[in-house]
Amino acid sequence: MLTTALLIAALILLAACVRLRVQGDRDQWARDVQANGVAGLRIATYNTSLNDDRANGLIERLERGDANARKVAAVLQRVRPDIVLLNEFDYDDAHRAADLFQQRYLGVAQPGGGNALTYAYRYLAPVNTGVPSGFDLDRNGVVGGEGRSAGNDSWGFGLHPGQYGMLVLSRYPIDTNDVRTFQHFLWKNLPNARAPRDPKTDEAWYSAAAWAKFPLSSKSHWDVPIRTPLGRIHVLAAHPTPPVFDGPENRNGLRNYDEIRLWSEYLSPGAKPWLCDDRGRCGGLAQDASFVILGDHNADPVDGDGEPGAILQIVSHPRVNNAVAPTSEGGPERAAQYGIARKGNIAQHTGDFGPQAGTLRLDYVLPSKDLPVRSGGIFWPKQGQPGSELLDASDHHLVWLDIGPR
Repeated sequence: MLTTALLIAALILLAACVRLRVQGDRDQWARDVQANGVAGLRIATYNTSLNDDRANGLIERLERGDANARKVAAVLQRVRPDIVLLNEFDYDDAHRAADLFQQRYLGVAQPGGGNALTYAYRYLAPVNTGVPSGFDLDRNGVVGGEGRSAGNDSWGFGLHPGQYGMLVLSRYPIDTNDVRTFQHFLWKNLPNARAPRDPKTDEAWYSAAAWAKFPLSSKSHWDVPIRTPLGRIHVLAAHPTPPVFDGPENRNGLRNYDEIRLWSEYLSPGAKPWLCDDRGRCGGLAQDASFVILGDHNADPVDGDGEPGAILQIVSHPRVNNAVAPTSEGGPERAAQYGIARKGNIAQHTGDFGPQAGTLRLDYVLPSKDLPVRSGGIFWPKQGQPGSELLDASDHHLVWLDIGPR
């Protein structure tokens, strides 16, 4: 747990972050790069909400034409990131959904978007969401069952394997042989794991048999090395579980905290023989490696229902360049409409969850300190501005940073 002093210091730092242009002026970014005679990268994360409760449901929607997918593609065509992580993009073994999205959506100029956009490289892999555990994880007396009950007893909430998956798209080559995945890393193997307990009895919430097999990651954690003009950059991609939809045992809140902590451990020095990936390779990221942490981490620095200090484990990590926090104009406008009191900077909010839950900062692009940040933003225009018609495609908004030369 972070100390009170560290929390206060981190919040002061977050409040000091600069405000940046927000509407995805990729042409201006390209002109800036060309004028300075240096290479640059635009790196983004976007929870697309392109998921379906039916197995292969997303494929069917993309085949017949999907309005939300067109809007997601239009946002990407406007911002035109060089590297982007898409959260909540359903995984299928044949990669059919990814093929369709590239060919029929990104590869075609969309209304409200820009020119066709092609990514020559991508990475996707299985996730834990929707994979039946065989245990009564929510302790409702039934293993599996129907609807949400079945999802609650999966290793990550989902109604079929692959729901809420992840997809990395890149203009630059991915070193696929060096990718590390932590889909099967066991929660119990994380030192000082925050295992949930029954508040009535103080006994372990999960049975010994379930805990012995319980993966930490609700989807997966990926280290995807990409060969860019700025050198090799490790994309650290994840989508921790929301810290809600549980009970007083707080099983999802504790898991969210530890899912985020995995990246903090991965970046910190030390041998870490316990930190082994799905291929049996152990240890964290080399201390001289460049990286960018991407994803919907379902944790706001100061607001919302997450465990205190959860996201600060990486936002305030000594290796992370947190000097720039992207902002938007549309976020404060929407937050003002809801009128929910917030402690944090509403201009940095990335998600819109309606009048009951309000807006929060949940999506992050966090580069290593050796990667200087030029600018960035959140694609969240104000109502009536160009691009605002695309915002209802997802309850999250795309976040990007422009990385300059080393």
